Amino acid sequence: MNKPPCVLLACASFKGTLTSLQAGRALARGLARAGCATDVVALADGGEGLVEALARAVPGARLRSVRCRGPLGEARRARIALLPPGSGRKGLTAALEMAASSGLPLVPDGRRDPKVTTTLGVGDQIRAALDAGAKTILLGLGGSATNDGGAGMAQALGARLLDRHGHDLPPGGAALARLERIDLRGIDPRLARVRVVVACDVRNPLCGRNGASALYGPQKGATPADVRLLDRALKRYARILRRDLKREVLHVPGSGAAGGLGAGCIAFLNAALRPGSDLVLDAVGFETLLRRATLVVTGEGRLDRTSLMGKLPGAVARRCRQAGVRCLAIGGCVDRTSVRALSKQVDRLEDLSAFAGSTRAACARAAWWLERLARERAAIWLR
Repeated sequence: MNKPPCVLLACASFKGTLTSLQAGRALARGLARAGCATDVVALADGGEGLVEALARAVPGARLRSVRCRGPLGEARRARIALLPPGSGRKGLTAALEMAASSGLPLVPDGRRDPKVTTTLGVGDQIRAALDAGAKTILLGLGGSATNDGGAGMAQALGARLLDRHGHDLPPGGAALARLERIDLRGIDPRLARVRVVVACDVRNPLCGRNGASALYGPQKGATPADVRLLDRALKRYARILRRDLKREVLHVPGSGAAGGLGAGCIAFLNAALRPGSDLVLDAVGFETLLRRATLVVTGEGRLDRTSLMGKLPGAVARRCRQAGVRCLAIGGCVDRTSVRALSKQVDRLEDLSAFAGSTRAACARAAWWLERLARERAAIWLR
């Protein structure tokens, strides 16, 4: 008897509607009705879903809830994943998401203001990982509410950022305009003995028209005047980092990630920035899963040209081409101007909004529409 075709479901999250795992399971239900065997793998590109993806993929991983501060300094909790040694991991590895403590969804619409939001909670998460005995820290960037260059993270770890009067700066990106010097005498000494790897899928520099403030500040609540202020503040921050810490961050690709947290990780944690998609695909053993697959289905909430520029669907498609496995990509919506570029990278495109009749309908019942799409199109997909 012939085995049924096996479809590997390797989606990113459909932001605002479904997690990676929920999207994969919805597709699996539809394909099962069409007689297909499936493998579902939870994935992330370094932002939302990183901790869940690694906790599910790594045998022996444990999830731990830790205390931290939120973007406005409020008390909250975040989950970190503790991964045992193995598969190239030497000692305990802790996986963290900056979005769990400093993410944009944690700030109500009316209070979004990157001049004051902070990454203090990221430092709290790192301290918790050190307390757990981590030898390696894997930090996912993305989805931030902040624009403070990781200053809050550094302060939570014991660094002092001082104004000209010797007073500690308050939280937020705007305060960096008054930064005069950095004092590392109180920084946690355990940081010198831990390896920090940052999952970062953007290549933006810290400042300028493609920098953290200009590109991402408006979606966090920044006005045009705020953007100019924040960009000037980060430029000053970069000068002080170069002078006091001997770390050049201004033009490093990825230093502008997560409101400049990439720069802070380089300067204070001696971190290595790596593409988050490839890091996660390696951690879940994607090549091994590919060997069983007849077809791979990937996707995310919106497919456009940026999906091919370091994001998860592009990384999945690239590995499928290398392995000679067909790859299909589903977008909650598909940018029509990007169809030609996307079609060069995948074997087939599906637009869930077009299938459902509208973006509103697709978002309202995303799982139902994904299941129906898979059930109705399975025969076409597997030709």
